[in-house]
Amino acid sequence: MTRLLHLDASPRPGRAGTHDHGSHTRRLTHHFVSRWRTLAPDAEIVYRDIGANPPPLTSVEWIEAAFTPAENRSESMQSVLAESDTLTNEVEQADILVLGVPMYNFGPPAAFKAWIDNIVRLGRTVDYDPQYGDHPYLPLTHYIPLMADRPRHAVLLSSRGDHGFDPGGRLAELNHMEPGARTALQFIGIGGFHSIAIEHQEEGGEALAASTKSALARIDRLVEQLRSEATAKRQLQPA
Repeated sequence: MTRLLHLDASPRPGRAGTHDHGSHTRRLTHHFVSRWRTLAPDAEIVYRDIGANPPPLTSVEWIEAAFTPAENRSESMQSVLAESDTLTNEVEQADILVLGVPMYNFGPPAAFKAWIDNIVRLGRTVDYDPQYGDHPYLPLTHYIPLMADRPRHAVLLSSRGDHGFDPGGRLAELNHMEPGARTALQFIGIGGFHSIAIEHQEEGGEALAASTKSALARIDRLVEQLRSEATAKRQLQPA
């Protein structure tokens, strides 16, 4: 059974196309998860809304606790790391991360960066060993991505006010959303990365409608692809 972590980072509470002033990214993640449920009704899906309930920011107390060996942490240190532990556990248990993240000022909302900072944990999701060789996904050495113990995928579903932010586009060099998220997630060992975005949000009208239709169709194809891979993997496993 495939486990999905469904995460929404938009502060908008509703979904575009269904609610007034609703979120485009919430519409995309809802569409992905709904399509997945149609194909796999027994799928396990964990939902987290960091747009409504942002994770805590990194603090001096957090850093001290995180870099203290687990067996030496005080009760107060354990309390400081409690939410980070929960967020990290959700990532560890997931096979696919479905991440709804709008582009704000060329990057992600602060809540998403806080989530990243809570799940990139030395000794939990990544480690360092001078004897270790090349990183499997990034041009780094000595870093051990602990989430590379089995195949995982991240699906970043975004929305943008302008257009042309994809690779090769006129504004590609201003896109600090997908490259940053991909780097952080591959750093901890999530090797599969897929991104789909709605553009023309500021322009609206037919351009936005066409972009939305295209994004939804691409999600349908991606769900089919990932479902096929998951099914093939199960069939190869010994009985």
